Amino acid sequence: MNVIPYLRVSTQEQADSGLGLEAQRATINQHAAHREWSVVRWAVDDGYTAATLTRPALMDALTQLRAHTADALVVSKLDRLSRSLLDFAALMETARREGWAVIALDLGVDMTTPAGEMLANVMASFAQYERRLIGQRTRDALQALKSRGARLGRPVVVQRSTAERIGLWRAAGCTWAACADALNAAGVPTAHGGKRWYASTVRSVIRSAVLDEQARAIRETGVSCDEEVA
Repeated sequence: MNVIPYLRVSTQEQADSGLGLEAQRATINQHAAHREWSVVRWAVDDGYTAATLTRPALMDALTQLRAHTADALVVSKLDRLSRSLLDFAALMETARREGWAVIALDLGVDMTTPAGEMLANVMASFAQYERRLIGQRTRDALQALKSRGARLGRPVVVQRSTAERIGLWRAAGCTWAACADALNAAGVPTAHGGKRWYASTVRSVIRSAVLDEQARAIRETGVSCDEEVA
């Protein structure tokens, strides 16, 4: 079987011989000799944490596995690959979908053997359970905030002059789409720093700023939708 061994050590872990790159390499070499694996290449992320899976050597290894230049990704310890059970479960699902395997030697997770596949499925089940717990805690927290009258969602941050100009355009009878076109033409950034306005985003600004009443109060100002943004 062709494999890509993956090694990782963070800056803080480099002084720990039990987590060193050479210790990981020696462990994988021992198993490779015993099981007659052929090493395609070594993937090494030196000085990277396991906070996310976005690491250069790992990303390159996954690209090669996706292209089927190797059959499996091998790590000496699961935490060298990820400290997140959810991330690891997602990676195993990707491996199943794309037709390659994950092998974590310390836990006996090996998607190429029946026993190792069973353990991988057990870990995936725990990850699903963890996802459901996280979702339930999130829903409970949001409900608690709502019950206290908290306003949920991202805050709208837009210059007051822009919000008021939109209110004037609406008072003049402009559609939400026309307001969006005018803002785009003037190069005005959106509430969250984007470059393009849409009818829905313009509407959310008005509702957030509570300017509809002000707009109704100035319906007779005769402001045109084509007027430049101040």
